[in-house]
Amino acid sequence: MTKTVLITGASRGIGKAIALYLAPLDYELVLTYHTNESAAKETLSEVKALGGQARLMQLDISHRSDCQRRLSEDIEKNGVYYGIVCNAGIAEDAPFPLLEGDMWDHVIDTNLDGFYNILHPVVMPMIENRIRGRIIALSSISGIIGNRGQVNYSAAKAGIIGASKALAVELAKHKITVNCIAPGIIETDMTKNLPIEEVKKIIPARRLGTGREVASLVAYLLSEDAAYLTRQVISVNGGMI
Repeated sequence: MTKTVLITGASRGIGKAIALYLAPLDYELVLTYHTNESAAKETLSEVKALGGQARLMQLDISHRSDCQRRLSEDIEKNGVYYGIVCNAGIAEDAPFPLLEGDMWDHVIDTNLDGFYNILHPVVMPMIENRIRGRIIALSSISGIIGNRGQVNYSAAKAGIIGASKALAVELAKHKITVNCIAPGIIETDMTKNLPIEEVKKIIPARRLGTGREVASLVAYLLSEDAAYLTRQVISVNGGMI
């Protein structure tokens, strides 16, 4: 039976790279997007061109009742998810004295509350149906070491690590693994405006990472081979920490 994997924020960046990497594998993908429908459709088309099975779901991960309704309806119609990749997130950077309250709220509401909003509707169906599933949450190197101008983002990503570790303990007896991936500086839309040559100087590998390098780790964590790996934070960062 084909296993279903939900990927949030799959229309671009790391989420799209994950979708494309998983496309040739034996998964049915549920690709969520917030507002960029055209980019989501492009990802869907590319996944199908690679032989993958997939469908789209419009979802605002910061909207709790919307997530509850849409995810519950999808599970009732199409079955329980085997894997959930909590990838969607945003950054609104500023030095802390200039960090407005709405910038704090928006990042926390999306990145950290989104963890709850996505996972809370799907965990009990996994338990009730005895799904030996996989939950993978995308944190960030900023959530481990902090980063200048990212107090809000670092707080949210550190919170994801703590929440994932606690959830891993709760779900281990149900044979459901929960792990975090904490990417370093990955070549995506979020990093394209950085001073790349200066950034490379702080990375021992002297280059940015690629979405595929994160996606390959997601594929491993979803696999049967990773059944004994849980409560871990794996940072893909070129040696930054």
